[in-house]
Amino acid sequence: MTPPLSPPSLLPLLLVAFNICFSLAASNSVYESFVQCLKTRSNSSDNISDIVYSHSNATYETVLEQYIRNARFNTSSTPKPVIIITPLTESHVSAAVICSNNIGFQLRIRSGGHDFEGVSYVSDQPFFILDMFNLRSISINMADQSVWVQSGATLGELYYRIWEKSKVYGFPAGVCPTVGVGGHVSGAGYGNMVRKYGLSVDYVVDAKIVDVNGNILDRKAMGEDLFWAIRGGGGASFGVILAFNIKLVDVPETVTVFKLERTLEQNATDVVYKWQSVAPTTDDNLFMRMLVQPVTLNKQKTIKISIMALYLGDVNSVVPLLAEDFPELGLVTEDCFEMSWIESALWWASFGKGTSPTVLLDRESYHVKFMKRKSDYVKTPISKDGLQWLWKKMIELEEPGLVFNPYGGKMNEIKETETPFPHRAGNLFKIQYSINWKDMGIEADKRSRSLVNRLHSYMTSFVSKNPRSAYLNYRDLDIGITKNWSYQEGKVYGESYFNGNFERLVDVKTAVDPHNFFRNEQSIPPRTIKAWNEKNEGSIPPSTSKAWNKAKPYVMIILFMAIGHII
Repeated sequence: MTPPLSPPSLLPLLLVAFNICFSLAASNSVYESFVQCLKTRSNSSDNISDIVYSHSNATYETVLEQYIRNARFNTSSTPKPVIIITPLTESHVSAAVICSNNIGFQLRIRSGGHDFEGVSYVSDQPFFILDMFNLRSISINMADQSVWVQSGATLGELYYRIWEKSKVYGFPAGVCPTVGVGGHVSGAGYGNMVRKYGLSVDYVVDAKIVDVNGNILDRKAMGEDLFWAIRGGGGASFGVILAFNIKLVDVPETVTVFKLERTLEQNATDVVYKWQSVAPTTDDNLFMRMLVQPVTLNKQKTIKISIMALYLGDVNSVVPLLAEDFPELGLVTEDCFEMSWIESALWWASFGKGTSPTVLLDRESYHVKFMKRKSDYVKTPISKDGLQWLWKKMIELEEPGLVFNPYGGKMNEIKETETPFPHRAGNLFKIQYSINWKDMGIEADKRSRSLVNRLHSYMTSFVSKNPRSAYLNYRDLDIGITKNWSYQEGKVYGESYFNGNFERLVDVKTAVDPHNFFRNEQSIPPRTIKAWNEKNEGSIPPSTSKAWNKAKPYVMIILFMAIGHII
């Protein structure tokens, strides 16, 4: 007969049993409390339990993983939400904010899931996800060229619906069609018409947001300060963005695209050097993105550059333009393809020629991979010697690449204080650092992140300083995070993303969410914060107390059984 376990050896089993019982009871209690609260608060006859998913729901994992766009945050060790809410109506969102706050859980807000650091669906504290994918309506008014678009819609859906109505209007936003409107626009938003028209937020004329008290506010109700803040300051720091009202921009019936590649052996250094002065200053209708990648060709390590371009006009205009401005590129008519604006959206998203625009409605077209991204801004051209030194470093590292996105044009005309996004005049181009990998595990993650961090370090002397600026929508937690939700912690990353606009964002945050309910690792902090435990010192959070009451009978049974076993 197996001898009874001694008290010391039994203790770990008791702790495991306690944790299991407590966790299950806590989760069930929270779910029940939350659903009941939603039923009370929501102005809808829908079956509320159908939009709330706990771990016990058979489709919980499917709903969670559907909009995870970075495989780094889809592992067995990734923290999972206690509950996922998938609202169908604005009143569901309002009720979710009130009930999450009442129960005492963080709320992470996900519109498309493309946050590079997973901040919209991961937290190291107990949390809920408010998943906005059902709120995706797009209402177009061609009479005044305006659109109400809900935050759960994707850029691809927005482009498609515009194309349905008109072939001579578009919207200046990103090239990835599965990106959610809510996160993209509230983080400023840019794309291949940035030199012609500026940022996505430069065309936002109204918005709807749910504040910390569950109120649904439009521009007039929220006031100009909050309206300013959510146009580039990241909406998730201030509330839940329900929708934006945007203005469309003119696009010609015919646009031109081209892609040219060069290696070091094909004068790539000369092309990159000249690109720095031409791409930000040439005709505003021309956007030339440049990718810089270390490659091995014929067993020889080298650097390959790829220039992808959109010209808002025909081939007969862009070829002579670049013959004069950029002869080093050697563009000829045969390199170019004329097409409609919607076809150019497909081309930039790497869909083949002849692909139907309906593919823009496909939310599953995104290939999920392990990735890390960083960003920088360049204010003065990098010398040829500097470029040649950089190529050596990139070849040594082998894997990380760079993407250069030119500014100038309209970006030079808008004041840096017009929106929270400050990186306007004086910036030649933005850099994205990029690395992808396939292997799972901590070692692969550490190795790849180390490589891209080294490349970022090598670039220090070439990029902006005091602060070293970064782009919010290329979120990078390496810049800094807040652990205590303090102003001083927030200032570290806040000044990188927003420069001098950070202080005004803090003032807005302090006014609209003083207790910092809407928060994440890089959210805007209030100047001072009165946290939950300071307001309720000595008491137990209601969700924890209820969970303990549910778990207590099961824990007591286990304890009695254990004591009997020892005796």
